[in-house]
Amino acid sequence: MSIASTLSAPSRFSQFYALTKPRVVQLIVFCALIGMVLAVPGLPTLQQLGQMALACAGVWLVAGAAAAFNCIVEQGIDARMKRTSWRPTAKGELSNTQTLLFSALLCGTGSALLYFWVNPLTMWLTFATFVGYAVVYTVILKPLTPQNIVIGGASGAMPPVLGWAAMTGDVGPEALILFLIIFLWTPPHFWALALYRVEDYRKSGLPMLPVTHGNEFTRLQVFLYTLILFAGCLMPFIYGMSRWIYLVAAVALSLGFCGYAFALWRNYSDALARKTFRFSLIHLSVLFAALLVDHYAL
Repeated sequence: MSIASTLSAPSRFSQFYALTKPRVVQLIVFCALIGMVLAVPGLPTLQQLGQMALACAGVWLVAGAAAAFNCIVEQGIDARMKRTSWRPTAKGELSNTQTLLFSALLCGTGSALLYFWVNPLTMWLTFATFVGYAVVYTVILKPLTPQNIVIGGASGAMPPVLGWAAMTGDVGPEALILFLIIFLWTPPHFWALALYRVEDYRKSGLPMLPVTHGNEFTRLQVFLYTLILFAGCLMPFIYGMSRWIYLVAAVALSLGFCGYAFALWRNYSDALARKTFRFSLIHLSVLFAALLVDHYAL
């Protein structure tokens, strides 16, 4: 191997890091952190900040483990899809044994951290989320039904519940409201992506909704889900866990998401589907940030 090719080859660290799907895990940890902050009345103490940091680290490790395990299960599918063909497992840069050991190390370390330094409930909920995503969703639901993302979305909606449990030792109704928002957000978010990546999913053999039911039906489902999501986003204000700052942000963001979805339903283009997908990320991130601002506003 030449010096030039050695320098251009990705490092082992970057390959293993890529297995954790960093951008996805960052959003997971962010949503978990919001759950932690909202569970603490007023400004957190130094001890609580330390507990938040430990909980975020534990959630990051277990979420990264689930992502790495997912790369093993979907190695063949990833290799056939342009969006995922760059992953180290799909390219054969890392073996299944290496990836499995890496996943086990992350999961074991994260679980121990949560159990001994946060609380057992958070550890068990996080581990259940790992099983729900890596096994129930990836292995069973994803290749079986076009409703995979609806049912499997429960795992992706767990981060704020984990955050709430980390600070309180239980799961309150506020945490379940946050769970509901992400659960309702997940289908239109992923189906917008699947619409403009439909040929990738067709080649992969996965029964995603645009493949099994067509473009028009999926667009309608995206629009209908954004309407239901709109109602769900009002729940924190209705329940009394947020005030007007959040309400204004939630209404504006939800109207924007519904507007994109309606335009997508009536006049489809791949470019609009991409914009809808990108806005869905903005929607969730800014919505939860608004909850945070509202929590500390006088």
